[in-house]
Amino acid sequence: MTTTALMMAVDIAAILTLVFAVYFPRHHRADLVVAFIGVNIGVLGVSTMLTSAEVSMGIGLGLFGVLSIIRLRSSEISQREIAYFFAALALGLICGLSTALNPVTIAVVVMLVAALALADSTRLFGDYISQEVAK
Repeated sequence: MTTTALMMAVDIAAILTLVFAVYFPRHHRADLVVAFIGVNIGVLGVSTMLTSAEVSMGIGLGLFGVLSIIRLRSSEISQREIAYFFAALALGLICGLSTALNPVTIAVVVMLVAALALADSTRLFGDYISQEVAK
């Protein structure tokens, strides 16, 4: 198996863990599950292709910035959901731009998923309640 295929497998495992083990059990928003996975796989694909093409990294990162701004501005979402979008983007970039399977890359991926799991844990904020007021 090539390094690219292994990093794609790492990314898919990480995003599925983030979405189905961390996000969905707590927030139950299937529409965002699709969005997080779609953003992640899209970024993974584009960043993987950028590493194999003679394209400037600045162009690729600018493209990701534009796409994320368009998505995040298309509807009102919470700061928590923005964090999950950022994590999905970051996982795709980290795994797509990796040219070698090394412990640091794997550690960063694991830390990203673990940090969101901890920060969004009911153990930390179990009694926290938020309420939206409609106008």
